[in-house]
Amino acid sequence: MLIAQITDTHIKLPGKLAYKKVDTAAMLRRCVEELLALKPQPDLILLTGDLVDLGRPEEYDHLKSILSPLKQRIIAIPGNHDERDAMRDAFASGGYLPRDGKFLQFAVDEYPLRIIGLDTLIPMQGGGELCAERLAWLDEALQQKPDTPTLVMMHHPPFVTGIGHMDKIGLKGRETFAEIVARHPQIELILCGHLHRVIHARVGGRPAMTCPSPAHQVALDIDPEAPSCFRMEPPGFMLHWWNGSRLVSHQAFIGDYDGPYPFFDKDGNLID
Repeated sequence: MLIAQITDTHIKLPGKLAYKKVDTAAMLRRCVEELLALKPQPDLILLTGDLVDLGRPEEYDHLKSILSPLKQRIIAIPGNHDERDAMRDAFASGGYLPRDGKFLQFAVDEYPLRIIGLDTLIPMQGGGELCAERLAWLDEALQQKPDTPTLVMMHHPPFVTGIGHMDKIGLKGRETFAEIVARHPQIELILCGHLHRVIHARVGGRPAMTCPSPAHQVALDIDPEAPSCFRMEPPGFMLHWWNGSRLVSHQAFIGDYDGPYPFFDKDGNLID
């Protein structure tokens, strides 16, 4: 099973640039082209939050039009830039989001790998939270299928990254989250967004990682007082391959780069 992860697309109204600099719509279209060219094709696409920039229904319409060439099922969770009701309406046909309730949390049991989506959104705030109610839901969901390999997706990473301004809008409740995760060894990987770059850590003994954005990346500055900045580094997404016994994750860059070139000549000899 091959899973593509896209995060932090920050789609605005048509013609608008993010921060008056980034054409997030054009960059997501380029990401879609890259996904369509993959062989083999992903079986499933996960969106790990900040799908749009201001939570407007029209932004979700724009997002869906850009993603429309993709025929795979798309499963999405909210980030701090999203708006629950508008997102619920936009993705209602997907069949996995709860139709009512306070939080957009869910478990999808239709694949060899179980997928649990968490809602870390605090409306109108950059930081996220897993409150007692959301954490209790997670613990119960994990208890239901203790023997099924599980992937957990959430927007805010449940660990301190060292990038100061992002850690200031990090995740509340991460300590209790780690305790819950430690009790459930079926968790194969915790997938996150928010940081617009690849970062690895372990949480409750389980691997966790963030994903690059197909648009702008948060500047790499390991300083508690790091300023809030982004860079136009190479855009990307992730591919997670479930081979039946473990997940193997690959970072994929978006763009036209030289190559591929062979290592060996036509006779099978290493090119010297």
